[in-house]
Amino acid sequence: MLTEKHEVKILTRAIKPRKKGLSPEVAQALLDIQLDEIDRARLHELALKNQSGSLTGKERLELDSYLNIGMFIDLLQAKARLSLGKSIRKRNTR
Repeated sequence: MLTEKHEVKILTRAIKPRKKGLSPEVAQALLDIQLDEIDRARLHELALKNQSGSLTGKERLELDSYLNIGMFIDLLQAKARLSLGKSIRKRNTR
């Protein structure tokens, strides 16, 4: 069985988040990806239950899924930011 760390290593090698290569349009589209409001609320609920130690086994799996998806989105967005380079920094300083 593959561990989450192993999955992240595989995705990191596939996506190569430290390497440029996306068009500005694709990079911006990736930066626009975010969880739906329903999913953000559920993630928050699960995180609170995790902090209090009251997660069920099924909820632990659900939380892990949210965290894995979050890591995937983070990798894509890291590559997007690098591909945009200076243009993203200029936009953030306005």
